[in-house]
Amino acid sequence: MDGSAPKAWIDEVNKEFSAKHPGVTVKVEEQKWTGIQEKVTTALSENNPPDVLELGNTQTAGYAVTGGLADLTKDKAALGADAWQKSMLASAEVDGKLYSAPWYAANRVVVYDKKAFAKAGVTPPTTRDEWIAGLEKLKAADPATQPIYLPGQSWYVLAGLIWDEGGDLAVKDGSKWKGGLLIWDEGGDLAVKDGSKWKGGLGTPQAGAAMEFYKKLQSYSTAPKDKDEANPQQSTDIVPKGGVASWIGLGWEAGGAEKALKEAGKEADFGYFPIPGKTADKTSTVFLGGSNLAVAERSKNKELAKEWLALAAGKDQMTKYAAETKGALLPNQAAANFTPAAGSFAEAMGKAGVNGKITPVTAGWANVETEPNPIKEFMTKVLKGEDAAKAGAEADAEIAKRINK
Repeated sequence: MDGSAPKAWIDEVNKEFSAKHPGVTVKVEEQKWTGIQEKVTTALSENNPPDVLELGNTQTAGYAVTGGLADLTKDKAALGADAWQKSMLASAEVDGKLYSAPWYAANRVVVYDKKAFAKAGVTPPTTRDEWIAGLEKLKAADPATQPIYLPGQSWYVLAGLIWDEGGDLAVKDGSKWKGGLLIWDEGGDLAVKDGSKWKGGLGTPQAGAAMEFYKKLQSYSTAPKDKDEANPQQSTDIVPKGGVASWIGLGWEAGGAEKALKEAGKEADFGYFPIPGKTADKTSTVFLGGSNLAVAERSKNKELAKEWLALAAGKDQMTKYAAETKGALLPNQAAANFTPAAGSFAEAMGKAGVNGKITPVTAGWANVETEPNPIKEFMTKVLKGEDAAKAGAEADAEIAKRINK
C-alpha cells in the first residue's frame, strides 16, 4: 500500500529472495488505500490474484472467512510466528487458524506544546488523575488556549479507555457474539458474544463509566462534539492555527502538523507521551492500527509466496524495516524494534504499543465502522447530555443489525 514499504527495504527483500531463487522475478505493485477493499475483493475472486498482498489488520478476518486467503496454520514455524507480538498476531488469526503474517502497527499518543506546558508548570502525566490535574493548570494559565483538542467522535481513543477496564469491543460468550460497548477502560467492549448471534452492548454501566471519563477530557476542548479527528483534520487544519496545548494523534499526523507549521512560518516544538492509564505502572491500552501480509488462496505460486512472506516478516528484514522507517511504525516482533531518539514520537508510541489491541476479529465488524458509525453517534449523544444507557441501547440495536450481516 502507498506509504507502507520504503523502496530501499522492498528492494533488499527482493534481492535476498532472488538470490535463493535465480530466475524468479518479483513484481511489486503499489496501491492506494481509497477503494482498496472492493479492489482486493475482486482480485481474490479471480484466477490470477496477487500472490502476496497487504491487508489492513481489521480487514483480514473478512477476507479469510470468504475463502480468499490461504490457510497458513501449518506454516507457522517456517514463518517464524513464535516471535510475533501477540497483540499483532490476534488480527492474523480466525478461529484458531492463521491467515496472514502481522507486518507493522502504529498507535496514538498525546502530542503537546512544550512551551504551553512549561508556562503552566505541567510535566507529562503518568496517570489519569495527573492528566486531569495538568489540564486544569493549562486552563488556568491561558484561558484562550485549549488544554486539549479532542473531537467528540474519536472512538479509537474511547476504545482504549474501555480496554483499560478489562473489557473489549467483542468477547465470546458461548458460541456467538453480542454487542458490548462496556468500553475497554471499564471492563467492557463494543460487542460481546451472546450465545447465538451478535448483540450491541453500549447501554452497559461499563460503557457509561468510560464515556464519563471521555466526557471529562472533552470538557477541556472546544472541538465539535459531532466530528472526528479527521473532519476537520486536527493536525493540519486545527493545530497549525495555534491555541492548542495538546492533542491525541498518530505519527503521520505529528509530522503533518510540523510541516504545516513550518510552511506557515512558525516553529513546532512538540513533546510526546503515552495516553496515561489508571495507575503509573501501566499506560492506557491503545488501538493498534496496522497491516498484515497474506497469501492469496488462488495464488499460482503459493509455495514461493510463503517463502517470500517468511523472509519479509522475519527478524532480519523486520529489523531493517524498523530502521528504515525510523521507528515511525512498530515491527511485528520486539526483537526487531528500532531504538528511537529520546523524547521522540516513536519512543512514546513504542511504550504505549506494548498495551495494544484491535477491534473484534470477525467479518461483520467492518459493517459497524461504516458511516454513520453507531459508536460515534453514541458518543455525540452522551456528550450533548443524553443518558448513556438510553443512547447505548439505541446504538446496540444498530450494532447488532450490522455485525450479524
